[in-house]
Amino acid sequence: MATARRGEVTAAKILDSAEERLCRYGYNGVSFRDIAADVGVKSASVHYFFPTKPALVAAVARRYADLCLAELGDPQARTPAEAVALAAEMFRRTVAEKKRMCLFGMLAAEVGGLPSEVCAEARRFFAETLAWLRLALRGEAAEAEAILAAFEGGVLLARAMDDPAMLEKVTERLAARHFTVSG
Repeated sequence: MATARRGEVTAAKILDSAEERLCRYGYNGVSFRDIAADVGVKSASVHYFFPTKPALVAAVARRYADLCLAELGDPQARTPAEAVALAAEMFRRTVAEKKRMCLFGMLAAEVGGLPSEVCAEARRFFAETLAWLRLALRGEAAEAEAILAAFEGGVLLARAMDDPAMLEKVTERLAARHFTVSG
């Protein structure tokens, strides 16, 4: 039992390290050797849990997407303004507190050179997040796409300019433009 628990902890630490590195350096900036060093295991241990880099990155992406969507919760349990504010807060924490890119923003930038299982996870995240936003906005598909693009673009600007306030400005303008009237 203790060995199984230790294995679960090691796998979780591997996923944590891989996520951090993916959000900072992208797919090609991640190596099993670096992850093993982060976790304090041999590279073979990383391969034991995740036989290939695509399998590891797809697992990271699945976990990240599932956590994001769980945090967002029921899109119809809030007003459209509250739902958009909740999504904005998720992106804000990524930039301001974690000081990194959104995992899927990084993967989207590299999608042309990613393995198919990683591309599939990135597309799943965007499709499910857009579906959540559409429901939150009561069917406004074009608006959902614009909002998600603004969030991802705001994260990109914040990173490029080394200024987390760039994302804050984007979300403030978005809120002022669309949600000043009772949601």
